[in-house]
Amino acid sequence: MDVIGNNISNVNTYGFKTSRVTFQDMLSQTIAGAAKPEENKGGVNPKQVGLGMTIASIDRLFTQGSLQTTGNQTDLAISGDGFFVTAKGDKKYYTRAGNFSLDKDGTLVNPANGLRVQGWMSTRNEKGESVVNTSGTVEDLTVPIYGKVEARESTYVKYKCNLDSKMPIVPPNATGKMRASAGVTTNIDVYDKVGDPHRMTLSFWKTGQNQWTASAAVTDALGNVTLDVPAGANQPNQNNPTNRMNLRFSPEGRLISVSDEGSPDELNEGNLMANFSYRIAGDPNVRTIELDLGKSGLVEGITQYSSPSTTKAVEQNGYPMGYMEAFNIDDSGVITGVYSNGTKQMIGQVGMAVFNNPGGLTAVGENLFEFRTIPAWRIQVLRQKQAEERSQRAPLKCPTWISPNSLLT
Repeated sequence: MDVIGNNISNVNTYGFKTSRVTFQDMLSQTIAGAAKPEENKGGVNPKQVGLGMTIASIDRLFTQGSLQTTGNQTDLAISGDGFFVTAKGDKKYYTRAGNFSLDKDGTLVNPANGLRVQGWMSTRNEKGESVVNTSGTVEDLTVPIYGKVEARESTYVKYKCNLDSKMPIVPPNATGKMRASAGVTTNIDVYDKVGDPHRMTLSFWKTGQNQWTASAAVTDALGNVTLDVPAGANQPNQNNPTNRMNLRFSPEGRLISVSDEGSPDELNEGNLMANFSYRIAGDPNVRTIELDLGKSGLVEGITQYSSPSTTKAVEQNGYPMGYMEAFNIDDSGVITGVYSNGTKQMIGQVGMAVFNNPGGLTAVGENLFEFRTIPAWRIQVLRQKQAEERSQRAPLKCPTWISPNSLLT
């Protein structure tokens, strides 16, 4: 009755798992023993009187419950096996209840008891990307609401555009105005180390059958800017002193090679790219941006089809400084921050604990369970006590009706 009453009283408790009671009979009193069959009569079954019953076990059933939508972004639910890990200092507790919230420091906690939800905070890898090491030790999860994300310098720009094959060929002695009127221009904002934007322009004009030339420029640049195509086939690179490069397309409109205007360097297989270098006021260092033009012979990146020209530099990896404005937690427990500069950064990931026998956990109240083991010092004490007891025992003696080293005659 106690178990049933507890199940009923917790019908609306988040994360509660019902329990069941199993029974078994107690020791039976034997009035007459069993007899085996003989030559003149059959066997006789024993006569036994049961002495009642006792509780065999009280099992907690960790079956999947129904999920409810609350609209609270910090409320979590587990679909399948596992437990959320919470902690008070070094003490770990496990729970199926995911009604969490943030405290004033942004720490993800259980608001009912203040236990801190455990997981892994993200770190920066060598590429500057936020990653989570789920093989590391779990720690408190903190969401830095209104925290800053530092500015990131642009080092990569990806192009996906089409150059209309019907465009007229521009003669070599054409003026800049003529090239602009008969060409295609793409613009994209790139960022320096402090997050200041600069408009980068890449202009294309047709110079021959299936051949185009591109020139690069950027606002606020000091001195000359350059476009340098790396040397292919493991050849030493020769710097291109100009801001121009040549593009060659197949008759089917696919980009097949890119080369420098002022050096013999050319790429005609794999990833086709060029390095755009420039300097700005206040910083003597040369900045370099990798321009991804596509893969040789594939319909990606820059193409030349008989369709209207498009001017799309679709991606760049820089951004200015921003503040976290919101966050969300996805179905794998990854916490992602949304910043005012339009970027999203991984904050951390909620940890999960899985046990082969969850029924072996000890309930400690407040929807919590703990994993109890015998401390090492108690194991050592028990071993010493057992050794002392063995040393004090009298040596075993053989029964008097057995003679050692003898044969029964």
